[in-house]
Amino acid sequence: LMQAEQVSAHALLVVTFTNKAAQEMKGRIESLLHIPTQGLWIGTFHGLAYRLLKRHWQDARLAESFQIIDSDDQLRLIKRLAKEHQVDDATWPARQIQHFINSQKDKGLRAHQVQAKDPFHRTLCHLYTLYEEQCQRASLVDFAELLLRAYELFKQHPEVLAHYQQRFAHILVDEFQDTNAIQYAWLQALLAGGNNYLMAVGDDDQSIYGWRGAKVENIQRLAHDLPAVTTVRLEQNYRSTSTILQAANAVIAHNTERLGKQLWTNSEQGERIQVTVAYNEQDEARYVAEKVQQLVNEGPYRYAQIAVLYRSNAQSRVLEESLIRAGIPYRIHGGHRFYERLEIKHALAYLKLLIAPQDDSMLERVINVPPRGIGLKTLDTLRSLANTQRITLWQSIAYAIEHAMVSARAASALRGFITQLQQMQQAIDGLLLEEQVDLVIKHAGLVALFEQEGGEKAKNRLENLEELVNAASLFAIDHQVDITPLQQFIDSAALDAGETQAGAFADSLQLMTLHSAKGLEFNAVFLVGLEEKLFPHDRSTQDPQGLEEERRLCYVGLTRACKQLFLSYAEIRRVFGQEHSHQPSRFLSEIPEHLLEYTNASPASFRVQPAGSFAASTSQQQSFASASQHPLSASQSSTNSPYTLQQRVRHRKFGEGVIIQMDGQGEKLRLQVQFRDVGSKWLIASVAMLEVC
Repeated sequence: LMQAEQVSAHALLVVTFTNKAAQEMKGRIESLLHIPTQGLWIGTFHGLAYRLLKRHWQDARLAESFQIIDSDDQLRLIKRLAKEHQVDDATWPARQIQHFINSQKDKGLRAHQVQAKDPFHRTLCHLYTLYEEQCQRASLVDFAELLLRAYELFKQHPEVLAHYQQRFAHILVDEFQDTNAIQYAWLQALLAGGNNYLMAVGDDDQSIYGWRGAKVENIQRLAHDLPAVTTVRLEQNYRSTSTILQAANAVIAHNTERLGKQLWTNSEQGERIQVTVAYNEQDEARYVAEKVQQLVNEGPYRYAQIAVLYRSNAQSRVLEESLIRAGIPYRIHGGHRFYERLEIKHALAYLKLLIAPQDDSMLERVINVPPRGIGLKTLDTLRSLANTQRITLWQSIAYAIEHAMVSARAASALRGFITQLQQMQQAIDGLLLEEQVDLVIKHAGLVALFEQEGGEKAKNRLENLEELVNAASLFAIDHQVDITPLQQFIDSAALDAGETQAGAFADSLQLMTLHSAKGLEFNAVFLVGLEEKLFPHDRSTQDPQGLEEERRLCYVGLTRACKQLFLSYAEIRRVFGQEHSHQPSRFLSEIPEHLLEYTNASPASFRVQPAGSFAASTSQQQSFASASQHPLSASQSSTNSPYTLQQRVRHRKFGEGVIIQMDGQGEKLRLQVQFRDVGSKWLIASVAMLEVC
C-alpha cells in the first residue's frame, strides 16, 4: 500500500492476535521500508484498544492513571468480592465467575444486559455487577474490558469514531478467523463510515478456538456484511508434500460450512502416510518412541524436526514414560509435563498425606483445596505454632483447636479437613491401587472442583485426573519389597517428575496438543490417538458445529507435516482405569486409501462402517480376540522365558488369556495378560503359576 498506492503509514491500522506477531510485523516493515514504527498503529486488538483508552480516558469514563489487571489479579478480586458477599465458593467457584464475566464481555454485554435464566445465573449476574462497580471505583481494566470499553467509546462518542474512521483509510487484520463477537463489532464500527478499505487474512479451515469465543462465522459472513468484497484464495502451499495436502483436502471437504479452497503444491508427491494400529496406548507410545529413534538414527532428521501431536493433554503421560525409558530427549510445547500439572500435584499431595500426614509441604498445598475456609491468617498461625512448639503442621492443627488459637469458623474447617483425610485413610483399605487413587481424587473434592469451575482448562484438568487413575491401574507393583503399592506408586511418580525436560535450546522431540501446534511446522509429524470419542472428542460428536471444529483441528494437525506423516490409534484405551474399545476415528476413513500405507493393518479395519456411524464397544471378549491377533513388538519378549507374546495361558483365578506384553527377566519377569472374562492384568510370572494352553 505504501509503495504502490502511496498510502501514508499513518492511515494504516494493522491488527494481529499476539504480541510476537505484532513485533514480527514491525521488524519486517522497518527492514523493508527503513521507517520507524513506534508511532504506527500496529498491534494486537488488546494493545490498540489500550492505546485508544489512554488517549480518550475521559470520554471512556476512566481515570487517567487506570491500571490493567491480568488474569490472576482479576481472579483474586473476584474471590474477595465473593467472600465479602458470602457467596458459597463450592456452588459458585471463583474461576467459573471469572469465565462468566469475561465471556459476557466478549459478547459485548454489561451485567445489566445479561438475561439471567435462573437463580444460579442471577447470582452470577449480581457478582458481575459488583465486579464492575469495584473496577470502576478503583480504575481497573481487565483484558476483556479493554475491548468492550473501546467499543463503547466508539458507540457513545460519534465524534471520536468519526476521527478514526477518517484517519484509518486502510484496516488490515491478520488471523481473522480467530476474532470474537466484540472484536468483529469493533471493526464494523470503524468500517461503518463507508470510506475505509478492509483486508482480512485468515483461514476458516483453521478456526479451532471456538471454546475461547472465536467465531468462524465472522470470516464467513464478511461477503454478506460488506459490499463489493473480493476473495483471493491463497491455495499454493510451500510446506507440505502433495500427498499430505491431498489428505488434508479430503478430510476438510467433509465440513459443509466453509468458504472452500483446494491446497496444492509444486513440490514432490512425497511418501504415503503411514497408519499404525496399536493394541493399547502403551503399545502406541512404544511404537512412537521406536519410530522416532529410527528416524533420528537413520537420518535425515534431528529430534527437534519431529513432533508428536495429540488431542488431549492427558495423552502425554504414556508417551512421556515411553520416551524416558527410550532415553529420548523431549519438550512439552506450551505446557507442563504430566506430573508437573497443578491438578496432578494436588492429587498426589492428598495421596501422600494418607501415608505421611507429617509432610508439611503437602499439607500446605491442599489444606484449602478445594476452598474450605482455611485462609492465610489461619495457616500463618499454624506455621508459627509448629515452629515454636517444634511440631509438624498436622500436629499443630490439633493443638490450635484444643487451645482455641484460631477462630471458631477456622476450627470447624480444620476439623473437617482432618476428618476427611481420616475417612479416606479408612476407605482405601483393601482396595486395588487404581481404586484408591480414584476414591481419593473424588472424595477430596478435586473432581467436583473442576466440574463446577467449567471451561476448557477445567475439562483438561479432569482428563488428567482420569489419566492418573489409568497410570495407577497399569502400575507394576513390586511384591518383593515391604512397601505398600500406594507408596510405590507415589515414589515412582516423584521419580518421573524428577526427570527434567530437555533444555530450551537442546535438540529434543516436540510434544504438544493439536491446539498448541497451530502455526508450527515439522519435517515429520506423529498424530496419535485417532479414535472416536478421543478425536473427534466425545464432547463434540453430538454437536454438528463442534464436530466441524474437531475436523478443522485434524486439518491443522495434518498440515503441520512437511515431509512425513504418521497416524496411529489404539484398539483399547483406559478411561478411569477401565479398558474401553473405541472405533477408529472417522477422520481416518475420510482420507483416500491410495494415500495411505498400513504398517500392521488393512484398510478394512477402519472402514467397516460409514463415517459418523461408529458405535463404541467395551466387550472384553472382543478385546481378547483382538489381543490374540495383534502383532506386538518382538523386542518385548524374553529369550530365557518359557512364555512368548500372543501365547495362550490359563490362570487359576482369572481363567484363559493371551500374553500381550512382557517386561523384565528371570525372577523379575512380568507379563501383561488379556483375560477373556476380567480384562487385562499385570502378573509376576514366578508367582502367577500360569498354565500354558
